[in-house]
Amino acid sequence: MAITPPSGTARRFARVLAVTAAATTALAMTASAQGAPAGPDKNDVKAQVDQLYTEAEQASEKSNAAEEDAKRLQAETSALQAQVAQGQDTLNRMRSVLATVAAAEYRSGGMDPAVQLMLSSDPAGYLIKARSLAEAGRQQAASLHEVLEQQRRLDQRRSEASAKLAELETVRSTLAQSKQQVQQRLKSAQALLDSLSAAERTQLAAQDAREANERAARGAERVDLGNQPPASDRAALAVAAALSKLGSPYVYGSTGPGSFDCSGLMYWSWQQAGVSLPRTSQAQAFGGQRISLAEARPGDLVIFFHDMHHVGMYVGGGTVIHAPYPGARVRYENVAAMPVATVVRV
Repeated sequence: MAITPPSGTARRFARVLAVTAAATTALAMTASAQGAPAGPDKNDVKAQVDQLYTEAEQASEKSNAAEEDAKRLQAETSALQAQVAQGQDTLNRMRSVLATVAAAEYRSGGMDPAVQLMLSSDPAGYLIKARSLAEAGRQQAASLHEVLEQQRRLDQRRSEASAKLAELETVRSTLAQSKQQVQQRLKSAQALLDSLSAAERTQLAAQDAREANERAARGAERVDLGNQPPASDRAALAVAAALSKLGSPYVYGSTGPGSFDCSGLMYWSWQQAGVSLPRTSQAQAFGGQRISLAEARPGDLVIFFHDMHHVGMYVGGGTVIHAPYPGARVRYENVAAMPVATVVRV
């Protein structure tokens, strides 16, 4: 049977189909080459995570400060409330005495003293008694004055207690907000890390490790701390305490003994030397004598960044020991790794 060649229309239709198929194939190949929308770049993620950790530490130090303020205000408020209660008891007793005296005068009839003298069968005795009554009157007047003064003091204490309670409520609100900010930053950082593939997270961890090594976070046996003596005997004890915590995990708001934040490590280490430091890095910046970095000796506090939200302890050889950030552990760091705000000798 003979095969009939396709007509001109059929041939044109076939060519259109061929071109369409070729275009579809090309589009598919392009889409395959481009893939789905590109995922986040791990270097961008690292920069964002580092920034979030910095913001979390800032919020954490603010939270630590608010917590210390709350403790102080609670103690002051409790003391004032105790004074108010004691003052009220004293005032009640004084009023009771005055009421007894007033009742006695009422029962005596309140007769004019001149009339009483005229009717008295013993004028001399009456005069002696009158002098005693005058003295009692002066004592009563003094007692009344003391009652009024006690009332004034009581009102003042009540006013102070009310003001402290209002301040405490504000501080507690700040504390709650700061803690919420810490958690939000940490969740955001974790979400960014989770957006990476497992391979990218492994690469990022390796990159962090390399950078840590470059900053001399290599372990005690590989860091030259020099032989500079500590600033004092207590500083020597503080340094020894801090060094004993190498490798401890970073935990926001922690002051040891198993985990620390940056200021918490300083607080705990100096506590072992019998010295009570302020709780936050900003407060620790004013907890001793300001000196230059060139004068730094082991035990001195090195405060970092313009807002002083981070602190480490100088241990010699241009090195500090500090608690860096979540996921990291207490380690050594080159003092030049972060901008130094000030150095403090305790």
